[in-house]
Amino acid sequence: MSDNPSKTAAIEEMRFRLLIDAVVDYAIYMIDPDGIITSWNSGAKRFKGYEEAEILGEHFSRFYTADDRAAGLPQRALDTALHEGRFEGEGWRVRKDGTSFWCHVVIDPIIDPNGKVLGYAKITRDLTDRKMAEETLKQSEQQFRLLVQGVTDYAIYMLSPEGRVSNWNQGAQRIKGYQPEEIIGQHFSVFYTPEDRVAGEPQRALEIATREGRFENKSWRMRKDGTRFLAHVVVDAIRGETGTLLGFAKITRDVTEAHESQVALEKTREALFQAQKMQAIGQLSGGIAHDFNNLLTVILGNLEILQKRIGDDPKNSRLLENATQGALRGVSLTQRMLAFARRQELKTEPVDIPQLVQGITGLLRSSIGPGIRIETRFPEDLQPVLADSNQLELALLNLATNARDAMADGGSLCICAQPEVVLEQSHSSMAAGRYVCLSVIDTGEGMDEATLGSAKDPFFTTKGVGKGTGLGLSMVHGFIEQLGGRFILKSEKGHGTRAEMWIPVALAGETAKNLYPAVKPVLVPRLSVLVVDDDSLVMTSTTLLLEDLGHRVISATSGARALALFEQGEVIDLMITDMAMPQMSGAQLAHAVRLLKPDLPIILATGYAERLEGFAAQLPRLPKPFTQLNLVEIIAQSMK
Repeated sequence: MSDNPSKTAAIEEMRFRLLIDAVVDYAIYMIDPDGIITSWNSGAKRFKGYEEAEILGEHFSRFYTADDRAAGLPQRALDTALHEGRFEGEGWRVRKDGTSFWCHVVIDPIIDPNGKVLGYAKITRDLTDRKMAEETLKQSEQQFRLLVQGVTDYAIYMLSPEGRVSNWNQGAQRIKGYQPEEIIGQHFSVFYTPEDRVAGEPQRALEIATREGRFENKSWRMRKDGTRFLAHVVVDAIRGETGTLLGFAKITRDVTEAHESQVALEKTREALFQAQKMQAIGQLSGGIAHDFNNLLTVILGNLEILQKRIGDDPKNSRLLENATQGALRGVSLTQRMLAFARRQELKTEPVDIPQLVQGITGLLRSSIGPGIRIETRFPEDLQPVLADSNQLELALLNLATNARDAMADGGSLCICAQPEVVLEQSHSSMAAGRYVCLSVIDTGEGMDEATLGSAKDPFFTTKGVGKGTGLGLSMVHGFIEQLGGRFILKSEKGHGTRAEMWIPVALAGETAKNLYPAVKPVLVPRLSVLVVDDDSLVMTSTTLLLEDLGHRVISATSGARALALFEQGEVIDLMITDMAMPQMSGAQLAHAVRLLKPDLPIILATGYAERLEGFAAQLPRLPKPFTQLNLVEIIAQSMK
C-alpha cells in the first residue's frame, strides 16, 4: 500500500476517469447544481456529436427539444432527481447536427456527507433503433388491427385459454349477429348447435388445437337469431416464447351458399347423368323394338296367310291361334318399349281427365281389389289436356297396379289433378306454359332412395321373376315425355308413393290428331305395288300379304334400286317403303319419287314414330307390325 494517500487518490480518480471515458455505448457526464456540464465522456461525444471543449460549461438543456425546453422539462428532471433521489425516463433529444434521437435518461444527485448538493451524474443511452422498431411494430399492429376489423367475409377473433371471446371484428359481427359488447367475455360455445354442445364439440376443438397446434373442420353453427349456417372453422393455438398457451386465434367463414351451390351442382350432375342414361337406354330400346317389330311383322303376316290356307282344322287352328297370341304379346311388349323410348305413334286429342277417370273407374276397382279404397279429387274448372286417351288410360292402370302391389294389406288410392303454370324464368326443365298435374297417390310401403332412383328404368322391377316386365313406369315416363310433359315420382320408405304426370293443357279450339282415321275397307282394283325394304324377311312377308290380296308386287331392297326401277319405266301404281333404311331413308326416297311421279301414292312403313318434316310428314304411315286388314285400310285411304 502506498504511504501517500493523496497520490493514491489521484491514481484512483485517474483510473475512474479512464474507465468512464472508455464507455462508448452510454453518455456519462456530470452537471453542477445549476445544470452546467462539468465533464464529458467518449460515449457522450459519440451520441451527441459535441467535442469536450465545445460542451463543457454549457447548460444541459441544449440537448432537449425546443418544446421540452419551453415546457420546463430540463428543470423538472433535476427537481425530481433531487426530491426523489433519482430521475429516470425516456424522450427525444437533439444532437449537435440538429437530428433527434430517442434516449433513456438517468439522473442521480451527488450530495456530500453534510447534505450539500454538489451536482448530478447523468447517464444517457441511445435507444433510437429500439424506438423505431417499436414504432414500426406499433404501426404494423395498428394496420393489422385495422385490416382485421375491415374484413367482413371472415369472422376473426381471439379466445382466452378457457375459450372466452376477447375481441370481435366486423366479419364476426356480420356473420354471427352479435355486437362486440354482447359477446366479448362470453364462451365461444354459444356459437355451437345444442347437439354439438351436448357432444362436447367446443372443448374437443380447443383440445385438438392445444395438442396439435391447429383445429380445422366444417360444421353447422348458430347465429344470434337462432338460424344455422355451415361454417368452415380454423382454430390456431397462440403460445408465448416460453411455450405458455396465451389463447386461440379463431377464423370462421360462412360457406352455406357455397355448400348449397355444390349440392345444387351435384343434383344437376345427377339429373344430367340420369337424362343421358335414360336417353341411351331409350335409343337402345327403340332400336330393339324397331328390329323386333320387323320380326313380328314377318311372324304375324305369315300366320295370317297360313290361317287362310290350312282351312278349318281345329288342331291346326288352335296352334295358329296360340302362336298369334304369343306374337301379339310381343307387339304389346314392343309398344311399351317404344313408349319408353318416346317413339310410339300417338293419337293426341283434347282429353277431359275427370271423364276419362270416371270411364275406367270400374276397371280400376276390379284391377286393384276390394281392400283398397279409391278416391278422386278434381277441380270443377279443370281444363282438358292434349294426350292420347288410350295411352293415358293405360298409364293410369299401370300406376294403379303398382300401387296395389305396394299395398298388400290394403290402403287408399287417390287420383287427383290440379292446374299448374311453368314460367319462363322457372328452373324447371319443362317448357313454359300451362299444365295439368295428374297424380296417383297411394298409402303403400313406399320406396327407398336406391329403388326410387331406378324405378323408371326399363326392365327394372321389384316384383320378382315372372311377376312383372319392369316396363310399366318406364312406359308412363316415355309417354308423358313424348307429350311434352314430365313424369315425377316421389316416395319415401314407409310413407307411400306419389306419381305425378304433368301434361300440357290443350289449346282452345284444338282438335283430335288422329294419324289413322278409320276407313271402311273398299275394293280397289288390282295394283302394281312397289315394296321397298332392306329386310328380306319383311319384304317376303309384305309381298305374300299383298299378293294374297291380288296385287302385283315389285320389290327393291334399297332406295337406289327403287329409283332405278322408275327410270327403267316400270309401271307402278303405289309405293310402300320402309322408313329406316341405310344410305337412303324412306322419307328421302319419297321426296325423290315425288319429283319423278308427282301423283304416285306413297305409304311409309315404320316400326316407331319419327318426326318428319315437309312433304313426308303428310304421307300416310303404316305402323309395324301390321296385318292384312291394316294393309287393306291404308291402301284404300291412299288410293282415294
